[in-house]
Amino acid sequence: MSLIPDITELLARARADLRMGVPVVLVDDGGGGVVAAAAETLGPQRLSDLRGLGDQPVVAITNRRAETLKARAYDGDLARVVIPADADLAWVQAVADPSDDLDAPMKGPLMTQRSGHTNLHRIAIALAKTARLLPAAVVVPVEDGHAFAASHGLTCIDHARAAPHLADRSPLHEVVAARLPMEVSEAGRLHVFRPEDGGEEHYAIEIGRPDRSKPVLARLHSACFTGDLMGSLKCDCGPQLRGALAQMGAEGHGVLLYLNQEGRGIGLANKMRAYFLQDQGFDTVEANHRLGFEDDERDFRLGSDILKSLGFSSVRLLTNNPAKIAMMERTGIAVTERVPLKVGETAHNRGYLATKAAKSGHLL
Repeated sequence: MSLIPDITELLARARADLRMGVPVVLVDDGGGGVVAAAAETLGPQRLSDLRGLGDQPVVAITNRRAETLKARAYDGDLARVVIPADADLAWVQAVADPSDDLDAPMKGPLMTQRSGHTNLHRIAIALAKTARLLPAAVVVPVEDGHAFAASHGLTCIDHARAAPHLADRSPLHEVVAARLPMEVSEAGRLHVFRPEDGGEEHYAIEIGRPDRSKPVLARLHSACFTGDLMGSLKCDCGPQLRGALAQMGAEGHGVLLYLNQEGRGIGLANKMRAYFLQDQGFDTVEANHRLGFEDDERDFRLGSDILKSLGFSSVRLLTNNPAKIAMMERTGIAVTERVPLKVGETAHNRGYLATKAAKSGHLL
């Protein structure tokens, strides 16, 4: 018998540590390693302690953020920005956070490393992303990663064990299902699905008792606190949610998958950062890039996993997004019909919708 955490549990612990400002240790195949801390939650004392380790600390950022900062991303998908000896915590966080880019556009010239391995820096960024933090980490090399982690009581992650888990989604398991009468249909049922990696739960709202042998009217809806709950006029999410449920209620059956992938998968805090940048004149995609994210960080395969778990193999998909259709087909869910869902245009979101059509291929 062993109570030692497995790699999935260690990765969940590492994400929690980074969110609290606690560094983690990442170890490569040879035993060497780095200490990594999320730039967003790093405090001044811990930055000082990291400097005291003696090696050259860097801020690892994505190539998207590096492009904004005009820093050379020698490593392709990331850049390792050297932290100058006189730089303080504000400098580090300004490299990670674009909120003052227009007020202080000249952050450089920034020097980036071009030699050495980057596999551990890549894991540090991935952990920050999945912890819903800014995708930037302060990284300092250490000689013996395992010994360093043990002596400082830090979570230790082995690259070889972690890489496969970071590259794929965690399996989902249904936790519970119960009847849920709703305004659109009294014959409602809510299913809760929980991933093994300790991440956010996802939901399936079943209207009526859809025939599993026929294509079900389905919608993959990404959580939107501002639109779904607060009635935000900056997006069309709330009207799409209510419109999809109303159509399912009118037809007497359907499945709405409510996926907790707020802000195109970057989390609510980062979404609000993107909104702040949009107020400065950047569109949705440009704002995501300046933050260091891709256009869309969501994983729609979660929807396919849930549909299969519920016993569905084909759908009539309520969507304006061709990427969702392509994903369904790739993962074994047949899309027999695309059902348009064009609702919710306002003076506030007209530019947002135009960007979705022009840059993300939405059929609007």
